[in-house]
Amino acid sequence: MKTRMTILLAGLAPLAFIAQAADITNAMIENAAKDTKNVLSFGMGTQGQRFSTLTQINTKTVGQLVPAWSFSFGGEKQRGQESQPIIANGKMFVTASYSRIYAIDLKTGNKLWKYEHRLPEAIMPCCDVVNRGAAVYGNLVIFGTLDAQLVALDQNTGKVVWKEKVDDYAAGYSMTAAPLIAKGVLITGVSGGEFGIVGRVEGRNPLTGELLWSRPTVEGHMGYKYDKDGKALDAGVTGTVNKSWPGELWKTGGASTWMGGTYDPATGLAYIGTGNPAPWNSHLRPGDNLYSSSTLALDPTTGQIKWAYQSTPNDSWDFDGANEFVTFDMNGKRYGGKADRNGFFYVIDAKTGQLQNAFPFVNKITWASGIDLKTGRPNFIAANRPSDPTKGDGKKGSTVFAAPAFLGAKNQMPMAYSPQTGLFYVPANEWGMEIWNEPITYKKGGAYLGAGFTIRPLNDDYIGALRAVDPKTGKIVWENKNTAPLWGGVMTTAGGLVFYGTPEGFLKAVDAKSGKELWKFQTGSGVVAPPVTWEDGGVQYVAVVSGWGGAVPLWGGEVAKKVNFLEQGGSVWVFKLASKI
Repeated sequence: MKTRMTILLAGLAPLAFIAQAADITNAMIENAAKDTKNVLSFGMGTQGQRFSTLTQINTKTVGQLVPAWSFSFGGEKQRGQESQPIIANGKMFVTASYSRIYAIDLKTGNKLWKYEHRLPEAIMPCCDVVNRGAAVYGNLVIFGTLDAQLVALDQNTGKVVWKEKVDDYAAGYSMTAAPLIAKGVLITGVSGGEFGIVGRVEGRNPLTGELLWSRPTVEGHMGYKYDKDGKALDAGVTGTVNKSWPGELWKTGGASTWMGGTYDPATGLAYIGTGNPAPWNSHLRPGDNLYSSSTLALDPTTGQIKWAYQSTPNDSWDFDGANEFVTFDMNGKRYGGKADRNGFFYVIDAKTGQLQNAFPFVNKITWASGIDLKTGRPNFIAANRPSDPTKGDGKKGSTVFAAPAFLGAKNQMPMAYSPQTGLFYVPANEWGMEIWNEPITYKKGGAYLGAGFTIRPLNDDYIGALRAVDPKTGKIVWENKNTAPLWGGVMTTAGGLVFYGTPEGFLKAVDAKSGKELWKFQTGSGVVAPPVTWEDGGVQYVAVVSGWGGAVPLWGGEVAKKVNFLEQGGSVWVFKLASKI
């Protein structure tokens, strides 16, 4: 079913390989959120809270933060840099645009090795040539590529240990998310919903790349598990054929799992968000179109769906539900928080999928008046859904104004949660769009939208806003407005700080309780990536990748024109206190 390209290091005895593979274990990854010396997963812990217990850099000392070193990705490939660094065994592993990855010495900033994946000229990534990061397991560092492959490299040498083709890039498949390790399984998703691909989640043996299970995210498709010989065994149809999809559209239904996922050892579940249904033109596919624009809770060892919550049924606005599901404790129970692209923040029981609360985290939402907490369904505003173009002149449906815009109230930029304050820190954007439907037919590898649009700012003075959100009350405790859209992730620490970057090039630190700005540094290009922190030799460090790009300059309409002065780049900056130099 899949093309297998496993490459073993020449002359490496099996026992030696197993010994190396024990370097980073399941236990280390499950406890990564408490590990102050390493950053072993995307999200600074598989739960995705992006909270560090380190306190050396705090509200009183952060003003002394200075660069320790900076590393350039080099070359002419200075496109969007959305990567979160991984810190392990004295090395930083950081991916860059065009499917590159670097190993850097933590103490000196010197390059140890570089792997540059050979990409075909015909790749068709939707939203820039980005990569959001890698996973580490054993002695391997593993990442996905724009031509839909997984590559596992030796951490010490950068040599390829195994490589797997996930799907056909010519059909629109790609990979941009950081892989997830859960219960010793490598879990990955796929990008490409705008090309009519079929979203899915897969589980693999991280040491060999061997496929263990595959779970589609469009209702009607067959899931599979694989025996030790690679034989596909029936794991059941996802849902019921044609129950929530009409006709043949489920065969090209989108729902791509392009953001990766989170995993909570407390529940034993992996949480994966799914993207918009394809095409955008919703009159063609009446029904809920499961499991698009949803959050899925999976058994990481089998791929079985334990529960699902759909935030935007019959999505007509490209309101992907792919955003991260961040688990946390509240009122003695385990919940998950999700700031959805559709503008609502959801609080959901992490064990059962039962909706606890839902409230807006942006000021203007036009597609729905609210979320019914009993049914979990949105209260749609019918007049603000783009119409069927065949009921007019056959070329274009009625134009409606929709907010948020399709780039979302929050997009790929991950939020953070602080157990100290009980607040989520959400990088939000206030924008809207004119949108209309157009006739569309599927063509392999072609754009499959069926809609036209123009994005516009809603305010003269700002688009982005970092907001501190109380999941209990739904209140915005404080906000920091930003002229350009916020497109980079957030980190919070026990030192009472929140770190985040801006497209204008600044990495900023603010007080977690009040939002007061305490420090900022100009990195030389826009920050569209999440920061991390760790300690080494009693010294706390902070790092962030800098490099303007991503979807905004490509798809942003009037917004893109407002930020076209921003310069591209490609580098990683590392900081520590001046007193520790």
